[in-house]
Amino acid sequence: MLTHAYGWTGRIRTCECWDQNPVPYRLATVQYFFILPLFYGTVKLCYSIYMLKIEKFIPGGLALGTIHDSSSRDNGKKVMLWNALPGETISDFRITKRKSSFFEGVAEKIENPSPFRVEPNDSCFLSTSPWQILDFSYELDLKRLLVEESLHEEHISLPEGVEVEPVRTDGVEWFYRNKMEYALYFDKEKEKIFPAFHLRGTHQKLPVEKSSIERPEIFQKAKEIISDLNARNEPAYKFQSLLLRANAFGEVSGGLFENHAPHPIFRKLSDEILGKTYSYSPNGFFQINLPVYELALKEIKENLADARKVLDLYSGVGTIGLSVASDRELTLVECNKDAFRELEENTKGTSARPVLAKSEEALEFIVSDETVILDPPRAGCDKKLVEKLLEVLPEKIIYLSCNPSTQARDVRLLTAEGKYIIKKVVPFNFFPKTPHIENLIVLARA
Repeated sequence: MLTHAYGWTGRIRTCECWDQNPVPYRLATVQYFFILPLFYGTVKLCYSIYMLKIEKFIPGGLALGTIHDSSSRDNGKKVMLWNALPGETISDFRITKRKSSFFEGVAEKIENPSPFRVEPNDSCFLSTSPWQILDFSYELDLKRLLVEESLHEEHISLPEGVEVEPVRTDGVEWFYRNKMEYALYFDKEKEKIFPAFHLRGTHQKLPVEKSSIERPEIFQKAKEIISDLNARNEPAYKFQSLLLRANAFGEVSGGLFENHAPHPIFRKLSDEILGKTYSYSPNGFFQINLPVYELALKEIKENLADARKVLDLYSGVGTIGLSVASDRELTLVECNKDAFRELEENTKGTSARPVLAKSEEALEFIVSDETVILDPPRAGCDKKLVEKLLEVLPEKIIYLSCNPSTQARDVRLLTAEGKYIIKKVVPFNFFPKTPHIENLIVLARA
């Protein structure tokens, strides 16, 4: 625990720290910059001058390196960085998280930029889309590799003839998000509010005048709303955030969330997915990138084949099941009450059966002569659900995941005893310029 005095020369050169014994030690080649009162005894922001070789990307999107310095107490420590690519040498990085076995931070100085590095579009890229620095083709190859690594980490060997397919994309790199939430930043010098994002790893706000991942109608509407706040001299601290959403026709809905006030009810939007129209609230759950989502739905529908019964677990507002299986005997299970209300609305006029329940508590709907669709949150499937699937053995499981690591964990359990065989692995690029990967695995009963 750091509890005593410090000093530096030049920019930030040396630092002597005392722990509780109180014998001083010198932190060799690491430069530290303290930004909070000493009585807290915690370092919040640090700089390092280790020459760090970046080895690879890891799940989650950070680049990994290892400190090699036998004279340092940090020798062997792992460093996970944003703004760094494999093969690059980092001579200066800012530490945002410091643990006993690793540092996490942001590369500040790159000695040998990777040939796959490109200039980011936005100054705020680390806050919104940290992979703006990657060539697009390289991003697609990398996401495929990360899916392969997630399977390898769980010791999953794909059957002969099955491989992780190339990442599917509609080719659109920019302006794809149909939803964005902004913080509000008050510039004291200009005496104006600006839209803002939070700096990665901090609570600090970064004002922005340009952002390239949300639809242009959204950013334009944000500027109009904030311009109105400035005209009325409204204080920024009054508001929690500004949330906006646009449909495929460019209609924008949403607005400001005030602190200590109930969330407003915004005008609903509607969009068409595979020929079916869905209505949804701007602050409810609905897919962010509809064109790529449709690519995934078409793949799911193709793998349904002649399935007569379909169970859609973690169904949300029903866009998977209703888009691909409305002509089958369809049951949709959702536990969120707001999403379920929209699910009920979306199932009107169909034979589909909506069920309000947690998927792991709706186990009686799992039967052997059906296909089960899974689209769980990042934590993956509940253990009770996996156990029930292995007990009942539905004929096919179609598993769409926003977290390939937890998906691989669940698939390992489903395939461990040879009861299910992996038939397909297809990643999708729902979120270009970010590390996020959506992955589809199709399992058939052995």
